[in-house]
Amino acid sequence: MSNKRVAVIGTGFMGLAHIDALRRLPDIDLVALCDASQPHLHARQLKIPHAFTDYKEMIRSLRPDAVHITSPNYLHFEMALFAIRKKVHVLCEKPFTLTVREAEQLALEANQNQVSGSINYHNRFYPMTRQMKAMVDTGQVGDLISVTGSYRQDWLLYPTDFNWRILSKFSGSTRIVGDIGSHWLDLAQYVTGQKIVAVMADFHTVYPRRARIDESGNTDQIEVDTEDMAAFLCRFENGALGSCFVSAMVAGKKNQTQLLIAGKDGSMEWDTEKNLNDLWLGFRSQPNQILTKDPNLLAPEAGSLSGYPGGHVEGYPDAFVNHFRHFYQTLDRPDLPVEYCSFDQGVREMKLIDAIHASSRQGKWIEVPV
Repeated sequence: MSNKRVAVIGTGFMGLAHIDALRRLPDIDLVALCDASQPHLHARQLKIPHAFTDYKEMIRSLRPDAVHITSPNYLHFEMALFAIRKKVHVLCEKPFTLTVREAEQLALEANQNQVSGSINYHNRFYPMTRQMKAMVDTGQVGDLISVTGSYRQDWLLYPTDFNWRILSKFSGSTRIVGDIGSHWLDLAQYVTGQKIVAVMADFHTVYPRRARIDESGNTDQIEVDTEDMAAFLCRFENGALGSCFVSAMVAGKKNQTQLLIAGKDGSMEWDTEKNLNDLWLGFRSQPNQILTKDPNLLAPEAGSLSGYPGGHVEGYPDAFVNHFRHFYQTLDRPDLPVEYCSFDQGVREMKLIDAIHASSRQGKWIEVPV
């Protein structure tokens, strides 16, 4: 892989996660970061040569090969569009945009400018989720019957828990579905190779108002216009049924993604809080099994995502490394199959999120065109 000059927008939790992963790739030259607050301090601490408060100035002056966008959701569109029009490749955090129309414009202009774009659905890049996909692709669980699961956290359990994601003007029309439910939706479709074609959803807001406490300790009561939790049914294009529950108000569940795939010949379950390096295999007529991450025991495509031998734990940061490595490899090797979520796929993800939102309002099944 040829050397790539990369810049990062945002120095929050996610921006730092991107920077950490990029630094583990030998062919990446991290040239700059951009942030509205103290970018030069962050750059010195992180030993990054250039710092900016204006992303346009950064892109115009440095002309990086790619930019990673880790800013709040409402800024994704304008930042990605500017980079695309400067022919800079884009790796963007999820959710892709605030609206379907924005997503469609980014995908269109990326194709017109021959720019590659990816959305950071990193769950595709764990060895055990890739193993699930390989086992589905080779028919080891038989015809798919059902796909169920959840994504649960607890960081918004209290009425004093406040974050910009609470407000739709910053996060988009959905909060929990767009923020964490989108991860489950992407993973379920990627692993099964089946698109979701219809949804039926129910949303619930536990706290219509939340307390926002400023640095001086003063409290404002803020009206909440997004959902605290959501449950939805879904139908896959092959006829399989699915269901998912997403919430950031489940005490003790810090960041649990759970996916259970059932076929006519067996089932598989991956659960990040049990052990994301294990895959549970279920059978009707023989003992159930636990398949543990070991490159020698996995399908080649799954084993290739293992950076260490069997018995050595890998986790969240390693999935970022795998995603970013693959993204930059495809820039040099357009013949490689694209395993990341492209901007074109991101458009459909946004249509799916919109359909779930519409179903929650209308109380009926909503179809999602393939």
